[in-house]
Formats: sequence, structure tokens, C-alpha cells
Amino acid sequence: MVTVISLGGSIVAPDSVDEVFLKEFLALITEMLEQNEKRRFIFVVGGGGPARNYQKAYRSICENSADHEADWIGVMATRLNAQLIKALMGKWCTQDVVIDPTQAEPLVGRVLAAAGWKPGFSSDYDAVLLAERFNADKVINLSNIDKVYTDDPKKNPDAKPIDSISWADFRAMVGDEWVPGKNVPFDPVASKHASKIGLKVICAAGRNLPNLKKILNDEPFIGTTIG
Repeated sequence: MVTVISLGGSIVAPDSVDEVFLKEFLALITEMLEQNEKRRFIFVVGGGGPARNYQKAYRSICENSADHEADWIGVMATRLNAQLIKALMGKWCTQDVVIDPTQAEPLVGRVLAAAGWKPGFSSDYDAVLLAERFNADKVINLSNIDKVYTDDPKKNPDAKPIDSISWADFRAMVGDEWVPGKNVPFDPVASKHASKIGLKVICAAGRNLPNLKKILNDEPFIGTTIG
């Protein structure tokens, strides 16, 4: 039983590292592992605040900034965050942080930490590739939104929450193009591949850990199912 979680950098390190959240998250994952010895986790960690801050600085200083370079800055931020997750998982995570999902070795421990791979997409795409490689039936995408909305609820008060949506309809919302630092519920490149292989994605609020526990236990939850 392998569960792939795309762990948004916005909840791991919105600006600085969120120590309170990480302590509570670690406690929940440890509880899940101890309750079921067959359970395995793969955490794919985003760049969060460090990625955005460094990308912003790069674009501000460099008049001819390139998306390719901004993307590499974001990738490196994901690797820092993933290394922190690996260290926090201690005995559960004995393998090196995965930076190329196509070359990930079989799970040795109970937890595997992964980071960004290369420019052209976000760590969401890495999560989809790892779910495919390890035969997971879904990706749990944890971010700072509780559901997918018909529009940005911060900008449009009439935006409506969505409980479930097809890949075709979701992709019509987010498009096909990836831009470094782009703020969408799930990366367009990742969405395209998830749609192709028939993978389900659940989008939910990362800091709502009781809700995450319900998702992990296949109980009714607050979130959006894409697929």
C-alpha cells in the first residue's frame, strides 16, 4: 500500500519553516505507520516561500530573466524542503531524496522523500510519475486551499467550491502551460499525464490534519477529487 502525497511547499515553508505544522504532520504519519505495517508513504515536497522569494529576487535583479533559470531556482528550493522532510522522518526514511522520479529505486524503508526534478513543470508532475512507478491509485495533493474552486476565491467572491471534476474539465480551467511559480491547484503538465494514465488526484487543505487522516482512512473528507 503506497500513498503518494504532493506536499505543498506553501504549507511546509510558507515563508520560513512551519515547525508547528511539521511536528503535527510527523505525529500523524508516525501514527499511520505504526497502525498498519503494510503502509508506505512517498512525499513529494514543493518549494514554497523559499522558491518564490528567490525567484522574485532573480526576476527583480535580472532585466532579462529566463523562465528556465527561475525554474531551476524553484527546483533547488524543493530539494532543501525535501531534505528536511527526510531528516524529520528519521528511521522511517533511509533512502536518499529522489530527484529523478524515473530512476527511483524500490522502497527500502517505509517512507520516501522526493523533490523537484528539472525545469518545465512543478513537483506535482514528479508526484504523478512516482505514483505511476509505484502503482499508487491516487495522489493526495496538499496545499493551502481546501478545495478546487471555479475561480480564485481570493479575487472572485462568486467562486464556487467543487467536490469532484473530470480531468477534461479541470484541464480546461488550468490550461496546458507551466510557468515557474504559477499558482494553480495542480500543475497543468502533471494534470495532462495524470489524465493520460487515469490517475485520481485529491486536492485538500494540508494543514487540516484531521481531514488528512480521514482521506488516509478512506472516510468522507473535505476536498476535491479530480479524475
